[in-house]
Amino acid sequence: MRKLFLLFFLLPVVALAQNKPITLEDIYKKGTFRGEFVPAIFDTTKKEPEVKLDGLKDENGKAFGQAEDVITNPVTASLHLLKKGTEPIYRRSSKSFVYLYNEAGEKLTKLENEKVLHPSFSPDGTKIAYVKDNNLYVYDIAAGKATAVTTDGKWNYVINGNCDWVYEEEFEFTQAYEWSPKGNFIAYYRFDETKVKEYNMTIYDNAHNKDYRYKYPKAGDGNSTVDIYIYDVAKGTKAKADYEQGDIYIPRIKWTKDDNTLVVYWMNRYQNDLKLLSTNASTGASNLLYQEKNKYFVEINDDWWWLKDGKNYLFTSEMNGYRHLYLYSLDGKEKTQVTKGNFEVTDINGVDEINKRIYFTMAYPRPMDRNLFVTDFGGKKTYQLTQGEAWHRVVLNDDFTKFYDYRSDLNTPQTVTLNKIIAEKKKGITAVVEKTVNESAKLKTKIDEYGYGKAEFIKVPNSKGDTLNGWMLKPANFDPTKKYPVLFCNYGGPGSQQVANRFGAVSSWHQLLSQKGFIVVSVDNTGTGFRGEEFKKKTYLQLGKFEIEDQIDAAKYLGNMSFVDKDNIGHWGWSYGGFMSALAITKGNEVFSAAVSVAPVTNWRYYDNIYTERYMRTPQENAKGYDDNSPINFTDRIKGKYLIIHGTADDNVHFQNATQMISALVKSNIDFESAYYPNKNHGIGGGLDNTTFHLWSKMTNWILENMGNSNTQKPNQPAKQPKGF
Repeated sequence: MRKLFLLFFLLPVVALAQNKPITLEDIYKKGTFRGEFVPAIFDTTKKEPEVKLDGLKDENGKAFGQAEDVITNPVTASLHLLKKGTEPIYRRSSKSFVYLYNEAGEKLTKLENEKVLHPSFSPDGTKIAYVKDNNLYVYDIAAGKATAVTTDGKWNYVINGNCDWVYEEEFEFTQAYEWSPKGNFIAYYRFDETKVKEYNMTIYDNAHNKDYRYKYPKAGDGNSTVDIYIYDVAKGTKAKADYEQGDIYIPRIKWTKDDNTLVVYWMNRYQNDLKLLSTNASTGASNLLYQEKNKYFVEINDDWWWLKDGKNYLFTSEMNGYRHLYLYSLDGKEKTQVTKGNFEVTDINGVDEINKRIYFTMAYPRPMDRNLFVTDFGGKKTYQLTQGEAWHRVVLNDDFTKFYDYRSDLNTPQTVTLNKIIAEKKKGITAVVEKTVNESAKLKTKIDEYGYGKAEFIKVPNSKGDTLNGWMLKPANFDPTKKYPVLFCNYGGPGSQQVANRFGAVSSWHQLLSQKGFIVVSVDNTGTGFRGEEFKKKTYLQLGKFEIEDQIDAAKYLGNMSFVDKDNIGHWGWSYGGFMSALAITKGNEVFSAAVSVAPVTNWRYYDNIYTERYMRTPQENAKGYDDNSPINFTDRIKGKYLIIHGTADDNVHFQNATQMISALVKSNIDFESAYYPNKNHGIGGGLDNTTFHLWSKMTNWILENMGNSNTQKPNQPAKQPKGF
């Protein structure tokens, strides 16, 4: 009777301890686990002017409404550029109707009757530059008149002031013009795409559909011819930048602090020879400022700082095996490696030129962590300002006296603190917390309410003698006497990182699968980042080889664990990860029983040349490297279950990759499942048309149906409740 009483007494407590099951609706419709946005606002932060548009009417006399973006004049605070009707083009580009609004006289002027790209004020605030119909224009605010800087722009032939597709995607910028520091010049790109091959795709509608064509150079194809021109705004004249022509790239242009000096970044097609050319804005004449060669390839990024003293520049490089900071003088006489060691600098957070200090983030103490450091220009005294095995994302104020620290770890949502930087002669430079701004209380309540599991970091040996970093999320109600299926969630591409000590690396979807009875694992294979150049670049000329061998090794390693169902190990990935999943089910057929490939590359011959050739050179030079690691060549090995998903309007990884993979599957008489999403790009997203929810529902149900065992739920069954205490 006493035992029965105690059981009855404890029943309400156990019931209270039950957690809500995570649902796909929670993740993809309700935003249940969305974190709070905490802006970094300092006492000295310049407040964005509040633009009042009430009562403002457009050119048709209709209420203007809210602007989608506001750009304020750098000199005259009452002048603004207002964007309306913004429509995306590719990953980084968009076009909008743009209006010049003068608050003082409540005057609204539409710059053009059609949508334009990249509107920007000149540094002196007197002019506006923008791109229309592949031509660059300069609008004089006082005169109310636009001048065409170029007139030869034409779709799929010539582009001025905007990137071609492959530059936008792979060199990661889209505005292809830059004002000089004082606004006397505009340097701009001219792309001649005439000889670049077109790619076409069908846009489906309710009539006869549309054929969309654009220039996309695949591996081994010819590129745009790129010229850099420098336009003298006052004179209306142009100078052409002087550099070696041929099969080359210009991945960046940047102005120094001198209004007459532009730096043109020149790179050969192999991308293993980078030259910085100091270019005279008036004449276009150039001389070599800096050169870096690499036996693999040179990374391109925006970590180049032209110091206000006009004598020095700061940059990051892997020239000595790890990504570190360097300070060089413009005359080439002084060259200093500022940071050293077997750790990688991941960001330059700020350069204090008055006190000659550099604030930077490093992957330390482990590759999956991030901490803030500060050092002097000579690299002689370096101080760590954030601590611990965690992920610190920081934002500094303008005078480098304070910073916001957004700290999280694998299982803990971010805590935001405001910190004060203290510089003392004896103690050096330290940071102290002034106040805690936000502790993600709402999100923490939610993850407790829904019973988020605790992921753990794992070390996985591969067959080459390396140790791979990974994380593992065990099922809710984990019982070590049972055997659970495993799902690998992998990206694995060059320089990437999924095994990171930050909240969100293990997603709510991963948590949902763990509640359904799955072990979810992610392992960063050879070729991923923040472990030094040799680890990252080992995959050179054979993308996919070492990466999938590592995933296979990891699957075998986990398969030997007593609680792992080694006959039910699956692989999921998107884009490069989809490529990895396709390799897992083909080359990894002995260990992977199922795979889901979303928007996968299935043969690197189908992908763009800048990305692919950086790691593989051309198919003409390296046919074996391409063919030996393309999933379409190994479909006959498949033993398990395979799902391939793609958007038909994917401008990045073309739908062609899926069609050719399916053709190979059919030829090999392999059963498979597929899903395609009409008119969807590489992200395959959409809230209003239900695409996002449908996609993740499709994948989740397929995984539950095809990768589960007796210890997992089937589709549409409620999740197992974690035990109470």
